Amino acid sequence: MKLWVNGELQDAEDARVSVLDHGLTVGDGVFETLKAVDGRPFALEPHLERLTRSARGLGLPDPDLDEVRRACAAVLEANPMPLGRLRVTYTGGLSPLGSDRGDAGPTLVVALGETRHRPDTTAVITVPWTRNERSALAGLKTTSYAENVVALAKAHEHGASEALFANTVGQLCEGTGSNVFVVLDGQLHTPPLASGCLAGITRALTVEWTGAQETDLPMDVLERADEIFLTSTLRDVQAVHRVDGRELPGAPGPVTAKAMRIFAERAAQM
Repeated sequence: MKLWVNGELQDAEDARVSVLDHGLTVGDGVFETLKAVDGRPFALEPHLERLTRSARGLGLPDPDLDEVRRACAAVLEANPMPLGRLRVTYTGGLSPLGSDRGDAGPTLVVALGETRHRPDTTAVITVPWTRNERSALAGLKTTSYAENVVALAKAHEHGASEALFANTVGQLCEGTGSNVFVVLDGQLHTPPLASGCLAGITRALTVEWTGAQETDLPMDVLERADEIFLTSTLRDVQAVHRVDGRELPGAPGPVTAKAMRIFAERAAQM
């Protein structure tokens, strides 16, 4: 396995980032995860645009997107696989201990791992912790991911693959690494970006291709929605067959099945 680290390909066992990198010491970094099918990254440009937005949100310099493109191409070429998780990580770089950022410049790492196609349906849970829609990090894809690690571990304890958060005013927000859609009376809805959720690339494509409405949704919508599904770069559109103790028989339902079909057809044309 070969990774890109600060300008060159390196063998995974030799690849090194300083233990004083700000991404390690204080989580000062942003990242993107892309699906790669037979060496082709899906929706690369929207992911790079979001990487830049996230970097600006943290006050990091804009990433050199030409270098990121070269790095992605080099890593994909060096590690052929049918379905991969391509990870771009961009951090504050070598810095003093503490929150102050150093002046050595950012760190760029691009890595690839093999993955498998997700099942058509999955189980989710809700967790008592909230997303802060007014946080300085709201809507940014940062490496400060410990909150998601804790919530996802809780989901796994309950036989689920994802945990869903409310925001601070009790509205449905997002999952640890996914966006959520619900069907009410045949109409498809998803929380708006103002809820504090990440502006998911797959979310945006699903909204565009299905006509889903962005709607403020109370958390208890999960108790009465006719259908529920998740979107993310590795899930695409994935139906939910259980949320907490509530079963949704017949998942994927008709609206979700249509969304899955539309997404698959349109994504294949990109």
